[in-house]
Amino acid sequence: MTLGAIIGWSVLITGIAACERGASPTSSDANEPSETRTPIAAVELSRRDLSRQLSTSAAVEPRVRIRLAARTTGTIDSVEVEEGDRVREGDLLAQLDMSEALAELDRARAMEAQAEAVYARQAELLESRLTSHSEYDQARTDLSVATSVRRLWETRIAFGRMTAPRDAVIVERFIEPGEAIENNDVAFELAAMDELVLRIGVSELDVVHLEVGQTVPVHLDAMPDTPRDGTIRRISPTAERSSRLITVEILLPPDAHERNIRPGFLGRINIPIDERPDVLAVPAAAIGEDDEGTYVYVVKDDRLKRRAIVVGATRGQWTEVSEGLEDGEIVLATNPIDMSDGEAVRIVGWRG
Repeated sequence: MTLGAIIGWSVLITGIAACERGASPTSSDANEPSETRTPIAAVELSRRDLSRQLSTSAAVEPRVRIRLAARTTGTIDSVEVEEGDRVREGDLLAQLDMSEALAELDRARAMEAQAEAVYARQAELLESRLTSHSEYDQARTDLSVATSVRRLWETRIAFGRMTAPRDAVIVERFIEPGEAIENNDVAFELAAMDELVLRIGVSELDVVHLEVGQTVPVHLDAMPDTPRDGTIRRISPTAERSSRLITVEILLPPDAHERNIRPGFLGRINIPIDERPDVLAVPAAAIGEDDEGTYVYVVKDDRLKRRAIVVGATRGQWTEVSEGLEDGEIVLATNPIDMSDGEAVRIVGWRG
């Protein structure tokens, strides 16, 4: 090939290369190859239930437990009940030997009768002006003292009878006939079965959403197919010092014991609190915040569009959006910190 031909081919090749380097792309951004776009995970907005659930458990127990103590010292003469027995208010539970007190009562009654006779005689004499007012007053005082002594021994004898203070069930019995008992020693433990409760510990964040009188479904492990509607009877005014939990007392229906619900059964509580049943929500990780405010990136026409939003409550991995987004929009589901407004993207995964 001649020198001129070689130079000609070189000029032609150089011109073609220059044209290729200077040429602008003919395709639009919307049609650029997908491999040049940033791969992202996205989420399609929909309504969600972001209500918080209160889930806890506690054992069923009687609301009222009575540790019945002796009111005097003595020897147990008889015990009339066993553990598990139902008793009515006023029923005799145990009797102490009160022989000595009964003898003292007989003497007190005799002294009272004597004092009554003396007083009556002094009253007749005073009316006839045959005695002084001082002797009459002394007789009246002696009668008052004798009456007080008689009442004292009657009270001590009454203390020897241990009776049920209310309708209840005997839970524990600590005495047997023939045993000695001291004043204030516990003889029986009684439980009122007409009021069965669960006492649960609730955090300060949850207790503000509960109120006295609120109905609470109670599921019992022993009776899984028959949940019971309890009622919040009492909310403690203070939190426990150690646990920082506040005691909430849930009262079971009055017929709970008749329906074979027993103290010790495990009851479970699972109720929604701070209810937010129908709200728009985005993954919490998708929300960004800078000097301009809180935002997310909406995916539209394969590009990211920054959108200012107003957020509400966060529940787990989801955050409520009260303003700025609409149902059905597509949103970047991951951390937006490394993204930019207008960036071309392609969705390679979906969240939610």
